[in-house]
Amino acid sequence: MNSVTAEHLLAINREFYNRFGDSFSATRQRLQTGVKKILNSIQEDDSVLDLGCGNGNFLRELSLRGHKSALLGVDFSLPLLRDAESAPGVDFREVDLSQLSVVSDQLLIPDNWSLITAFATLHHIPSTEMRLDILRTVKKILKPNGKFILSNWQFLNSEKIKARIQPWDKVGINEKDLDDGDYLLDWRSGGEGLRYAHHFSAEELSRLAEQAEMRVSDSFSSDGDGGNLGLYQIWFPMV
Repeated sequence: MNSVTAEHLLAINREFYNRFGDSFSATRQRLQTGVKKILNSIQEDDSVLDLGCGNGNFLRELSLRGHKSALLGVDFSLPLLRDAESAPGVDFREVDLSQLSVVSDQLLIPDNWSLITAFATLHHIPSTEMRLDILRTVKKILKPNGKFILSNWQFLNSEKIKARIQPWDKVGINEKDLDDGDYLLDWRSGGEGLRYAHHFSAEELSRLAEQAEMRVSDSFSSDGDGGNLGLYQIWFPMV
């Protein structure tokens, strides 16, 4: 994918999450089943960095459980971050993940992070090049024995969500300039909007992990009525 198309896709999502951040947050008041499963595996002394933290519910729950180490959430959407700021004991910062490698030094803590999470986040990042830049930065700021846990939306598993796929000419993009698995979906809560998402396969994620010098140690499906709307993976750095 060329850089012009990638930036266009990022702009679509920036506009969406800044315009519809409040209504989106209202639909995300409960943690997904897969996220709850991850929560129960986190030790109270694990430092946690949440990439694309949204309204902060994941880190808020950790804090309410009496977490004893650093908790930091980053997102670019100011409406979502305003909701997140009500979480006690958690630090939140405005960060555009497409620039993560540029600002990574500002996110460092002593001995690096025990756990970095990216729930329903990577599928909004266009192009293999940009995803790898983020994933290599994750490895850089993660402890050698740390974990990276991510989930990605499996929207093609839902006929209802598939019906919301829109043609690319609505946003002036030629489909030939996109990668396989790129989709434009509509939004119908609090107004009509459009956002970009990539549908990952487990095999594609495994290739990304290898290129980022990480390895997939576990993978499971969760979320939604059928338990298959989220693909979760746990990665470890290769030493």
